[in-house]
Amino acid sequence: MGLTFINALVFGVQGNTLRALGKDTPLNQFLAGSAAGAIQCVICCPMELAKTRMQLQGTGEYKLKTKNYKNSLDCLIKIYQKEGLRGINRGMVSTFIRETPSFGFYFLTYDCMTRYLGCEAEDSYVIPKLLFSGGMSGIVSWLSTYPMDVIKSRLQADGVGGVTQYKGILDCVRKSYHEEGWRVFTRGLTSTLLRAFPVNAATFATVTVFLMYMKSEDNLPECEPGPVIHQPSSL
Repeated sequence: MGLTFINALVFGVQGNTLRALGKDTPLNQFLAGSAAGAIQCVICCPMELAKTRMQLQGTGEYKLKTKNYKNSLDCLIKIYQKEGLRGINRGMVSTFIRETPSFGFYFLTYDCMTRYLGCEAEDSYVIPKLLFSGGMSGIVSWLSTYPMDVIKSRLQADGVGGVTQYKGILDCVRKSYHEEGWRVFTRGLTSTLLRAFPVNAATFATVTVFLMYMKSEDNLPECEPGPVIHQPSSL
C-alpha cells in the first residue's frame, strides 16, 4: 500500500525538481533524486514502522499469547494512541539520513547506465537495457546507505518488548558495534540486494516505457519528468 504512494511521490518530485533545475546533468539528477528521497520520508517512515512492528509481532523476544495488532493500519492507530505523533514518526531522522542520498544515487545510477548502454526508443533491446539499468540502480542505492537502514530498523523495533535499549542514532551505532561487531551493519544485505534488482528493474522500466509512450502521443513537454529515453543527440 505504501509503495504505491511512495513511487508516485518519488517520481513526481524528482521530475519536477529536475525541470526546475533546468538542465539534465548528473549532478542535477542526484539533487533531484535526493529531494524526492527526503520528501517521501513522510510516508516511508510510518509505513516501515508498521511493517517492522508487524514482522516482529509474535516472534522471538516479542512473542505474546495474543497479538497486539490486527493489521498495519491498526498498528499505526495503536502506536498513535499510545505515543502520539512522536511514536508514529519514530526513526524519522535515520530514515531521512538513509533516503536522501540513497535516492540521489538511485536516479544518478539509472541516468548514467541508460546513457552508457545507449537506451534509445528505436533500439530493439531497449527493454532489457532498461531492466538492467533499473536493477543496478536499486543495488547501488541500497549499497550506498544500507548500514543506516540497519540502524533505522533497530530504532523502530526498540521498545516493542517494553524495554528501550537505545537513546538515539549514535547510541544505537555504538551499542550495536560493541555487541556484534561491524558485520551487524551488513546483516540482511544479501536478501535485500536479491530483492532490489528485480523490483527496481520492473519499476524503472515500467515508468520509462510509459513516459516514452506518452511522449509519442505528444502529451509531455520537452523536459520529461523522471527517467527518459535518451535520444542520440544527448549521448
